[in-house]
Amino acid sequence: MSRTLRAFMLLLLLASCGGGSGYGTAPRNLENACEILRERPEYGRAFAASERRWGVPAHVQMATIYHESRFISDARTPYRFTLGVIPMGRQSSALGYSQALDGTWDEYRADTGRRGARRTDIHDAADFIGWYMAKSSERLAIPLNDARNQYLAYHEGRTGFARGSHNGKPWLLRVANDADIRAQVYHAQLSQCRQGRGLV
Repeated sequence: MSRTLRAFMLLLLLASCGGGSGYGTAPRNLENACEILRERPEYGRAFAASERRWGVPAHVQMATIYHESRFISDARTPYRFTLGVIPMGRQSSALGYSQALDGTWDEYRADTGRRGARRTDIHDAADFIGWYMAKSSERLAIPLNDARNQYLAYHEGRTGFARGSHNGKPWLLRVANDADIRAQVYHAQLSQCRQGRGLV
């Protein structure tokens, strides 16, 4: 095997392993909401602004981002390969903190007038999550603080949720339960660090 071919194969392998983390690194301690916001104060401002605008609590936004991207700003889905080696593009167009798909992101920008919004920006991602969940609440009567069902509607789309598509996916139901538990933990943590700290 030539050196050039070996180098090319190595580059492909490295590109597929990272999941697109690139410049976007996660906060150090994702288990503690207060630590996340202390390390990244702009996150707190983003979640607070989205909560004021759409009514979706910060802890629900944070649990969703945790399960979608682990707070990695430029997260992407892995590559698909043919014959195990030929890259065939990403598994989907999901990108950024919110893992919003191209079409849904375009719908959000058109609906809100935020034409310059970027999925890799925490303020835009938090606003997107608030917008999406507010629409889910309006159309599907899911309470804004119901992290489990909001996550299921977020993942499956509102039409899929209404059809019950999630019920045939045990792995997704487990993730949604985990998102609900994480939201409760984040909520309890935030209630402590908010006292006198001005966080979210």
